[in-house]
Amino acid sequence: MSGYPETSPADAYDLAPPRVPRPIVILGAGGIVRDAHLPAYRKAGFPVWGIVNRTVARAQALADEYGIPRVFGAVADAVRAAPADAVYDLALMPEQYEEALAQLPDGAAVLIQKPLGQNLRDGLALRELCHRKGLVAAVNTQLRFAPYIAEARRLIAAGAIGELHDFEVRVSVDTPWHLFPNVLGLERLEINSHSVHYIDLIRSFLGDPASVSAVTVRNPGRPEIANTRSLIVLHYDRPIRVTVSTNHDHSYGSAYEESFVKWEGTRGSIRAQMGLLLDYPRGGTDALQIALREDSGRGWRDVPFEGSWFPDAFVGSMGALQRYLEGSASSLPTAVDDVIRTMAVVDAAHDAHDRGGVVPAAT
Repeated sequence: MSGYPETSPADAYDLAPPRVPRPIVILGAGGIVRDAHLPAYRKAGFPVWGIVNRTVARAQALADEYGIPRVFGAVADAVRAAPADAVYDLALMPEQYEEALAQLPDGAAVLIQKPLGQNLRDGLALRELCHRKGLVAAVNTQLRFAPYIAEARRLIAAGAIGELHDFEVRVSVDTPWHLFPNVLGLERLEINSHSVHYIDLIRSFLGDPASVSAVTVRNPGRPEIANTRSLIVLHYDRPIRVTVSTNHDHSYGSAYEESFVKWEGTRGSIRAQMGLLLDYPRGGTDALQIALREDSGRGWRDVPFEGSWFPDAFVGSMGALQRYLEGSASSLPTAVDDVIRTMAVVDAAHDAHDRGGVVPAAT
C-alpha cells in the first residue's frame, strides 16, 4: 500500500469511548440538540450537566425529557456555575458563535457545531478567537464518525480494496426545507449546510485537495431558497477522481433517490448508503457493502456495523474531543485548525462557480 493519508487514520476514528466522560454544558436547545446531541449522549452515557437557551422554556422542556439538572438563560450564568472540567457543546447558529465563545473560560474545551462560520473569513476570525483564549476547540463535523464511515475507514486502511482511485458522494433527495426555517434566508445554502459534510469527509480520508472545481445553482421554481444543487470536483496530486454531486430538489418519488458514499480501489469497492437523507427526518435504510475483484462471482456483500449517522456519529465527535483531553487519543482530527481547511475548500467551491469554467477555443 502507498503512504497516502487514508492508510493511517487517526486513532480518534476508532470510536472507542473516553475512559471517564466529562460533564457537558450544551449551549442551545434547537432541533439538532433534540434530535441528535441529547439522544447520542444518553446512549453513550455522557453526563449532561446543564443546558443554556435564551428561550428558557425550550431548554426546560429538553431538561425535563432528558433529566438534565440545570437550565440557564444566559451563557455567562452557566459558565459561572459549571465545573472546571466541563466540555461546552456549542449548538447555535454560526452568527452566534463568536459571542458564545468569547464568554467561555480561557483554556476550556468546546465542540462547535458545523459549519465553522458562513465563510472562510468568519472561520478565520473564530479560529483566532479560539487561539487567543487557549480553547481546546473541535468542530462537530460528525459524518466522519458515522458507524458505516468508521467501518469503511478501517477496511480501507487495512488495504481491503487496494489503492483508492475513485471517491464519490452522491445525494439526490427531496429535502424538506420547511423544517429548517433558519437557513432559508442564507445567501449560501447547499454547500455550507450539506456539502460541507462531504467535503470534510473527503478531507478526513485524502487530506487537502490541490484545487477545486464547482457549480452550485438555485431551483428557479423555488426563488425563496438559495442554492440547492451542486457538483464539486476536488483535484488531488495523485490519480484519483473525487466528486460530490447533490440535488436536494428531487421531488419525483423515492424510486430514484440516492444517498451514498462510494470508494473504489484497485482491488474492490465499498459503498455506504446514508439512509438518514432518504425520507428525512424519518430516514431510510443504512447499508455498507463491499465488492472485491477476486470474488467477482459473489458480487456485493453486506458489511456489518452498528448504529447510524443520527445519533451515533455525535457520540463519536464528542468522544473524540474527550479522548484527546484525557490523553487516550493522540490527536484531535476535528480541531479548528483542521476544519478551517474544510471552510477554505467551501469558499473555493463558491469562487470556482463564480469564475465559471474554461471557455472552449473558437473554431
